Parts: sequence; C-alpha cells; structure tokens
Amino acid sequence: MAEKRYKPEEIVAKLRQVDVLISQGQNIVDAIRQIGVGELTYYRWRREFGGLRIEQVKRLQNLERENIRLRKAVSELTLDKLILQEVRAQLHVAEHRTGAAPRDTKAESGGHSALKRRA
Repeated sequence: MAEKRYKPEEIVAKLRQVDVLISQGQNIVDAIRQIGVGELTYYRWRREFGGLRIEQVKRLQNLERENIRLRKAVSELTLDKLILQEVRAQLHVAEHRTGAAPRDTKAESGGHSALKRRA
C-alpha cells in the first residue's frame, strides 16, 4: 500500500479536524478514520504536532533546516581545523629532522605573544 506523505500544515489541519469531530460528539476512533489515517499515525502526529498552529509548524521547519545547515558548517570547520593541525604537526616533525630551528607560528602569523605585548 502506497504511503502518502502529508505536509506539516496538512497534519495540523487534520488534527484540528479530529478535534472538531470529537467536540461534536463523535467517537475518537471514528473521527480518526474519517480523516483517512490510522490510529497509530494520529497519535504520532498528535505527539509531534499537537497544540501547534500552522505558523509555529512553519517556524519549526525553518529552525530545523537552519540547524542542519549550521551543523554541517561546524563539521566542515572542524574537519578543516583537524587537517591544519595535522599539517602543522607534520611540519614540526620535519623541522626537527632537518635540524632547523622551530618557528614561532604565532609571531609570524600576527598572533599575540608575550614579547609583542611588551614592545
């Protein structure tokens, strides 16, 4: 049996429709059948969307999308940071093998070191 995907706005409307039918004295099971979904689906929707208005559902969707975007950005930046740390460690090992004096990467990159602050 093909499963229909309802938009959150449609879900909120169907939940409200069940509430109206129940307030008119209809049995809850009959009201759920009348909107065309199973009991399990109704109770899952009610748990997820119960009490929300359509505007709130849209805001929730926008926030979820933004959260996904921000999580992706954080993971990409974390990966970049790890790669740079690994390269820096490899450069440090290479300098020790060649006998070159270790570089002060903070001073060269414009970072604040104790010597710079005194000057």
